Amino acid sequence: MQAKSTLRYITSLLLLLASTCAYAQDEDSDTTKQKVETKGLHQLCIGIDIAQPITSALAKNRKGYEMTIDYFCGKEVYAVLEGGFGNAQVDYTDLKYSSTNTFFRIGINKSILIRLTSNDWDMGFIGVRYGIAAINRSAGTYTVIDDFYGNTTGSIAPKSFLGHWAEIAGGMRVAIVKNLSAGWTLRGKFLLNAGAFKELSPSYVAGYGKGDKTSVFDYNFYINYAIHWSKKKAAPVAPASK
Repeated sequence: MQAKSTLRYITSLLLLLASTCAYAQDEDSDTTKQKVETKGLHQLCIGIDIAQPITSALAKNRKGYEMTIDYFCGKEVYAVLEGGFGNAQVDYTDLKYSSTNTFFRIGINKSILIRLTSNDWDMGFIGVRYGIAAINRSAGTYTVIDDFYGNTTGSIAPKSFLGHWAEIAGGMRVAIVKNLSAGWTLRGKFLLNAGAFKELSPSYVAGYGKGDKTSVFDYNFYINYAIHWSKKKAAPVAPASK
């Protein structure tokens, strides 16, 4: 059931992305609503998050690394693919275990800033995401301390499972120099399969956050490199005179 549900979420969002990009690139659309012509413009932007490694260095018991790729579909809509990996450790006197995971998020961003020129790629945006993580949790060992009956030690079997969630996002991205930009993203995340996390949940899931929370808020700060190109329609060729 979990695999079928996950496939249904992925398929639905892929269809949403495809229809959004097709609509944005429709050559018969009404361009009078746009002050700047963007038809034929393309941008592929690759970003690396620098906030998570800093947070991980301060936390010491968790690590997370993330990157993002987005493509301009037109009409200020961007298709987004994000991914990364991380790990976490729980090392208490009475409980010890660790986890690792990789994750992917897919979704769209819609810029709400007015474009000033065709080369203006600054954006303030809102967006949605679907996230999925493949999680491996090690065996957990625990100790029950009882002064009367004595201490009891036991273990919980390791587990591999999927976590998936929905996100709403908002943020900014501004140019620094040619092709280079920086920006931040704020996210509200909502776990879709909390039941999978009930037995000894990971203390941290890269891409999502605290594994024992059904909703979390998170942020990223990206340094981005963009590739731009344009595709102009060829001018009609006059027929050769006889």
